Amino acid sequence: MPGPLSPHDALIYIMVTMSAVDREMTDKEMFRIGQMVQYLPAFRDFDVEQLVHTAEACGNVLSHEDGLDKILNEVSKNLPEKLHETAYALAVEVAAADLNIKAEELRFLQLLRDALDLEPLICSAIERGARARHHTI
Repeated sequence: MPGPLSPHDALIYIMVTMSAVDREMTDKEMFRIGQMVQYLPAFRDFDVEQLVHTAEACGNVLSHEDGLDKILNEVSKNLPEKLHETAYALAVEVAAADLNIKAEELRFLQLLRDALDLEPLICSAIERGARARHHTI
């Protein structure tokens, strides 16, 4: 990694990693990432034009053997604690976007919980909220 991640970059790295962890970045996941970057308050000061560049940088890190560990380490070091729950919620939203959460995605959520030192009950509430939002009629 070229240097410390900004909070915006850390959040994007989390979302891109969630999408890529099962080796299948679906259109629904990528669309959801774009939506969240455009509309969520956490990205209010982020230049949306940088999204592709940041996602590519994340993909470059992930292409290395220890890329996942590097991303989790950098995110835990550089993301302010007040955004830890936000990062987890964004990861859950990306996982839920295609309504098919795979074992690799569940494992990444577990690693993210540990890296960000999140309480299990908080994570359960975030997961339950996402499940409720993505139910269909």
